[in-house]
Amino acid sequence: MKILNVLLLFVVSAVLFSCGSYSDDEISEFDQRIEKYLRSKKIECKKSASGLYYKILDEGEGDLILYKDKVSVRYRGTFLNGTEFDKQVDLVELPVADQINAWKELMLQLKKGSKAYMIVPPHLGYGPYEVAKIPSNSILVFELEVVDVL
Repeated sequence: MKILNVLLLFVVSAVLFSCGSYSDDEISEFDQRIEKYLRSKKIECKKSASGLYYKILDEGEGDLILYKDKVSVRYRGTFLNGTEFDKQVDLVELPVADQINAWKELMLQLKKGSKAYMIVPPHLGYGPYEVAKIPSNSILVFELEVVDVL
């Protein structure tokens, strides 16, 4: 019974916290836009199984960041057209577990002192939702530096 409750909680959480569902064609269109952008900027990135495009610019040192950790970061967020929607030059503390899926995925590959670049398709970002200056279905570009792991 306990396992059934945990499984039910997991399924309900997945449904409630997913950022919408996209068709294969929509995901393919996002990939095409991202790959065109990368070619135009002559940037090479890895693509994860989830669809996150990223490049670790500086490996950092120490242990990998854990899901339960808080991180102290600086970052800059733009759209593919270069328009900036957010910038944190002062340090900001963020719980890894509370971030968009793309940040969670990348953070688990970083360490204290890491610097990274990522391009976030909508299904790993805010999906069909408008959030502050970010329109629905936006592809996001982030440059970030993990200054400390707390």
